[in-house]
Amino acid sequence: MAQLAHPHFVVVGGGKMGEAIVGGLVKGSEGLAASLTADDFTVADPGEGRRAYLSEEFGVTCVEDASEAARADVVVLAVKPQVMMSVLEGIAQLPVYAGGEAGPLFISIAAGLPTSSLEAALAPNSRLVRVMPNTPLLVSKGTTAVTGGARATDEDVRFAIELFACLGMAYRVNEEELDAVGAVSGSGPAYVAALIEALRDGGVSEGLDAELAEELALQTVLGTAELMVQTGRSAEETRVAVCSPGGTTLAALAAMEDAGFSASIKAGVSAAVVRSKELAQC
Repeated sequence: MAQLAHPHFVVVGGGKMGEAIVGGLVKGSEGLAASLTADDFTVADPGEGRRAYLSEEFGVTCVEDASEAARADVVVLAVKPQVMMSVLEGIAQLPVYAGGEAGPLFISIAAGLPTSSLEAALAPNSRLVRVMPNTPLLVSKGTTAVTGGARATDEDVRFAIELFACLGMAYRVNEEELDAVGAVSGSGPAYVAALIEALRDGGVSEGLDAELAEELALQTVLGTAELMVQTGRSAEETRVAVCSPGGTTLAALAAMEDAGFSASIKAGVSAAVVRSKELAQC
């Protein structure tokens, strides 16, 4: 996209992910976010309470419907996949959302919906980038995959990568990989939280206080991730480094595998991919 000193963002959907994107960019001080202010954002959300909260928390302009936006250089589509098409139908004919080189760049965060379907619902010749972020964007530790639609330029894709890199890490992928990306990193925070819950409950069953057990599990997950980042060790290398021959960790891992630990994780990732493909048919 043409680089603007202050592109105006219209964020359609003020839920948790919309909030994460707006909050991270307004409050961010790195990269592209350093040049953005609250004046560069309009958030469209039908909920009066959400609009009041986002306006007070971040100082952004909030409107009930995306049709009320007076300017749009970048449009972040942050509504649920189930309502996305009706939202696009409502804005496709509006001049502010016209297609072509002079029109806005659309960025969709909806799971499952391919760029071809989204482009078909927008004004002709609209430029679209599809991204798959996750909820750690809320604390600028997100993981986002980015792919361009049929009419998106390399510059559009680079812009989206730079934008989401302000909120963590961003990677360019092929669109056919996005379902798997969503199943690993998009849904991944829930898997990690479930692991922490299971470790907590295991500790409780062995006599630990529940609050202490959860804090131990949480800090262990945080510490292990940081250890891998700083040392550059792979997951396998990190696991092996903890295991002493004949020790407690090997005994624990063997019991977990007997109970189906790895198989259950793989099954979950597969189920998430299947559901993502189903959403594309909705």
